[in-house]
Amino acid sequence: MHSGIKFRLAVIFHICVLVTGCVSPANSSLWGVPITATPSPKPIPSATFAPPAVDTASSPTITPTATIGITRTPFVSLPFSTVDSNSTTPLATLPPINTGGPMDPYLSQSGDTLEVLERRFDVSSSLFQSPVILPEPGSLLAPGTLILIPKRETEWERTSGDMLFPDSEFVNGPSTLQFSTTDYINAKNGHLKTYREYVLSGGWLTGAEAVQRLADENSISPRVLLAVIEYESNWVLGNPTNFSEDEYPLGYRDYLYRRLFRQLMWASGELSKGYYSWRSGHLKELTFQDGSKIRINPMLNAGTVAIQYYLSLTHSREEWERAITSGDFSSMYNQMFGSPFSRSSIFEPTIPAGLQQPPLSLPYEKNKIWAYTSGPHSAWEKEGALAALDFAPGANEGGCVETDAWVLAPADGTVVRTEPGVVMLDLDSDGSEKTGWVLLFLHIATKDKVKIGDKLLKDDKIGHPSCEGGVSTGTHLHFARKFNGEWMLADGPVPFNLDGWIAHNGPYPYKGTLTKGDKEITSCTCSDYNTNIIRE
Repeated sequence: MHSGIKFRLAVIFHICVLVTGCVSPANSSLWGVPITATPSPKPIPSATFAPPAVDTASSPTITPTATIGITRTPFVSLPFSTVDSNSTTPLATLPPINTGGPMDPYLSQSGDTLEVLERRFDVSSSLFQSPVILPEPGSLLAPGTLILIPKRETEWERTSGDMLFPDSEFVNGPSTLQFSTTDYINAKNGHLKTYREYVLSGGWLTGAEAVQRLADENSISPRVLLAVIEYESNWVLGNPTNFSEDEYPLGYRDYLYRRLFRQLMWASGELSKGYYSWRSGHLKELTFQDGSKIRINPMLNAGTVAIQYYLSLTHSREEWERAITSGDFSSMYNQMFGSPFSRSSIFEPTIPAGLQQPPLSLPYEKNKIWAYTSGPHSAWEKEGALAALDFAPGANEGGCVETDAWVLAPADGTVVRTEPGVVMLDLDSDGSEKTGWVLLFLHIATKDKVKIGDKLLKDDKIGHPSCEGGVSTGTHLHFARKFNGEWMLADGPVPFNLDGWIAHNGPYPYKGTLTKGDKEITSCTCSDYNTNIIRE
């Protein structure tokens, strides 16, 4: 028999069943309970996770991002050059612009690309104009770049364009390094200080432990979660007026999401969905309980939209107007934590212009048979950033089986957190997963797993893939990236790149591709030979 055919047959036998392990919400939620209908759009399939502990990092030093020099260029119209726009200051005077109609002056924000702005404004980027040469499609725009965007002939009703909430205040990033959830709750002496709840995945939790755990898991600032609790229930600064609220303190009435922890679990997913769907340009309008809709103002930032979107899910249009337009939520937030924009001046932009992923290899041994089983899909809860990829090692049987396959470090780094099934690898080794590039490895077996403080070199062993760390259908690795506390979209302006394999979204979460040159692999939980990626 031809040697190539023998190899292919051997491969097919070796991976008789491949599994993803990241359970779809059609079967189970993050914590293994059936999903019921929610007021939000159709859920994104979920990954499953173990409960991380409170982050105990002690105020590590923040490494500043290098400043890119300012470049001034003559006023140009599209088509754009591939030269990056590094200007953060518009020209003092602009030549007259004749586009045949009014235009919106827009200053680009952290994380913007031309494709994202096309989606938000519903205008082709070929009609954009700027006093600087803009980057090619797919590249990050320098924050503060002036872009003139033609208005449509008919404008939709849309939300206010006032920024309520900076992006750096939303994510569990550098701005939370000095913040203690426990100290804050204890100082306020509200109901949350004495609250305790039994959680199947973690035993008894205090209110502070519940908030901090979900902040760490979802990489959402604990300030945001505390503000949501206070706005809905008055549990942080005071006490509930009706103790029947103990079942549904955030107002989301679903029998499977009773008590504070599960209410916050749901809220974290929806907040993440609002934030990252705006980041990608796919969230454009809000739908209220009465069926009415309003267009989201395209001038807004992700942090503001996340709050707008979340509050639209459990409030009437009138209540939402009071919270957002009348400023009830932002006034309460300022009362609780001071001005978020004062802090943001230190920590913005969250995604600097020119950001690049450090070189990463495929996270397993060379010349071993693994398969790309699913992705991109949600990094943590069933909703949120499509930031994760799943890989499964070859096996002679399916399901949750032990394997001698190893997950390897794709780059040098320090282990800053481990929990059941979880390893967080800090690539800048500053001791915090809130700053710089950090990698999440999920479903790592307890046996042979690295420990907190271990300093790893590229290709050092992290542990074995498994089903540990949540509800899982089979042995595999769930892999995602963060930068400054923000989950990095796998198919975003800084795409997931593993040894030259680039991640792309598919028609829906879990069904994406990896491409390298003219090669393409479509994710599948099947035993298809075409899903194999052998690290060479």
